[in-house]
Amino acid sequence: MRKALFPGSFDPVTNGHLDVIERASKLFDRIIVTVAVNVEKNPMFALDERVSLLKKVCDEFPEVEVTSFDGLLVDAVRKFDVAAVIRGLRAISDFEYEFQMAMMNRSLDDRCETIFLMPGPSYSFLSSRMIKEIASLGGDISPFVPETVAVALAEKKKIG
Repeated sequence: MRKALFPGSFDPVTNGHLDVIERASKLFDRIIVTVAVNVEKNPMFALDERVSLLKKVCDEFPEVEVTSFDGLLVDAVRKFDVAAVIRGLRAISDFEYEFQMAMMNRSLDDRCETIFLMPGPSYSFLSSRMIKEIASLGGDISPFVPETVAVALAEKKKIG
């Protein structure tokens, strides 16, 4: 069974993320979508909320498992025994950072292969940061996120 890991903050998960998940699931037998704990970021959604949202929106993909991890990506690669790491690239600006990360991960463990997938053109400009900003200013995010996520963002706005 060929497994791949799709790590990310997913704060929140967008239709662009789902596009990459769907396309990766055509290449691998199993996709492990894992919410990474990143101490450098101040997420809007708690770790358990992001995992829960991902589980709901990935329910239509039987080959997808959703989990979380804390630590180095190469440790997650070993833990989940995957053949590759999936990373989404939206623009050339993403490539430089992602390329450096892929090369560093391979330096730490030469079994850590990275596959870059570009989202469809209609999602190439999406970022979780933009979605949160649009939502906080009362804009319509429904074309960019699953309905479950739009509802969760509306609830966060009411609470905040």
